[in-house]
Amino acid sequence: MLERAIFGVTFAAAIGSGLVAGIFFAFSTFVMAALGRLPPEQGVAAMQAINVTVINPLFMLAFLGTAALCLALAAAAFFAGDVASGRLILAGGVTYLVGCIGVTMVCNVPLNDALAAVPAATPEAAALWSRYLGNWTLWNHARTAASVLAAILFTAALI
Repeated sequence: MLERAIFGVTFAAAIGSGLVAGIFFAFSTFVMAALGRLPPEQGVAAMQAINVTVINPLFMLAFLGTAALCLALAAAAFFAGDVASGRLILAGGVTYLVGCIGVTMVCNVPLNDALAAVPAATPEAAALWSRYLGNWTLWNHARTAASVLAAILFTAALI
């Protein structure tokens, strides 16, 4: 029964990690580039709006719900019947928690907070925006890679 539960939670974590990876992939491959093509005041205003709008139940369920599954799986990995699967599950959970949640909290959120603190139509915002685009996108690439890798590890554990 425990193995069946671990299988179900691992499957859900693989789907959640993949979903979050897709969201981050979109930002890394075209959303930030599109915002960077706008005049700075418009780019800043758009990103400020995105950063407020992203705090919604569906995104949070995918983002933090997957983190909760990863925490549960990290603990359950020690009880997995197959040692190799347990290691893959543990690696997937740690990868998501550190590479997605950790990077978000340590890198992307402080950048978002700094952007939120400036009025969009100011020289200060324009100067911040030029640095923000590169730094935020770099860390978003890391979150994308971590989420993809977590999905791969969870899927491998299921096989």
